Amino acid sequence: MLDAQLSEWLDAQAQALDQGHCDPQEVLARLADAGVLRVGISQAQGGSGGELTDALEVMAAVASHSLAAAFVFWGQRAFVEYLLHSPNAALRERLLPSLLNGELAGATGLSNAMKYLSGVEALQVRAQDQDHGWSLSGRLHWVTNLRKSGFVVAAAIEHEEGGAPFILAIPDALAGLQRSDDLQLMGLQSSNTAALDLDQVQVPREWLLHEDARVFLPAVRPAFLGLQCSLAIGLARRALVEAGRHIEGARSFLLPALQEQREQLEQTISELKSGLLDGRFLAQPAALFRVRIALAEATANALQLELQASGGKAYLDEYGSGFARRWRESAFVPIVTPSLVQLRAELQRQARNAAA
Repeated sequence: MLDAQLSEWLDAQAQALDQGHCDPQEVLARLADAGVLRVGISQAQGGSGGELTDALEVMAAVASHSLAAAFVFWGQRAFVEYLLHSPNAALRERLLPSLLNGELAGATGLSNAMKYLSGVEALQVRAQDQDHGWSLSGRLHWVTNLRKSGFVVAAAIEHEEGGAPFILAIPDALAGLQRSDDLQLMGLQSSNTAALDLDQVQVPREWLLHEDARVFLPAVRPAFLGLQCSLAIGLARRALVEAGRHIEGARSFLLPALQEQREQLEQTISELKSGLLDGRFLAQPAALFRVRIALAEATANALQLELQASGGKAYLDEYGSGFARRWRESAFVPIVTPSLVQLRAELQRQARNAAA
């Protein structure tokens, strides 16, 4: 799935990526050199072909080595997906080559927008109409892949004058756009995750991704969430592999649990892939929410099984540093937007509306 060079680099740098001791600039370049950014994109558009589910699998393979690297990968690939869904062909043709070769970082600033779509919170960036575009003000509190050498970020924008919110791509070089220092995270430090402040940022109309966020967001949500699920998939698979390596002797009674978790995980992954390929999640987002919740729970269960299979070795630095990193990584899976709390709240709201 991954070339040997990328796998070896990820394994060697996994701890450093998590703790911020690896140059964040390197991550996207390594992914681009290995060709993984092109998977699931047609050859006519500069990709290597395949389906979105192929991109999901290669992203999960990266996550099995390093969740920080996979998180960067997800941010880049999600932004590419926005371009692929945008009617702005000129912008797509201009940006896509530099995104696929890793020269430009794409940041998915739509986490707030996905919560807006579910009625969880208001949009955080507002626009005043100008003759040739918009003047933006507001804040994006948590955005990944804001590479200091150059990025473009997607954001959902509320009109000051009223009307449908819209989706913009915002390049980093505009006056009034301020990137914070990297956020001090518990892990995933080398992911170029920061906040963005916008103070009367002038954005020309050529950067419009879609004129109506309420149309665009439901269309891209399956890819946004589906690719995000790869983080959980890769981590769960790796934990189960490690558990299998430790199950022997007195711990052999854990083998049935290992087999059951593997089967349940792969069954849920199959459900995710089929829903992405047949378009079911467009009309039934609740089904995708349930898959996302199930995969997060599978990750937690897999890490628990790895701990039980490893025993006291998990607490020895010589043996357990990889486990400790995966344990931290697993804590991120339930809270990445949309969090499990938000998804469960949305499912409850839909159930109440259906019963009313």
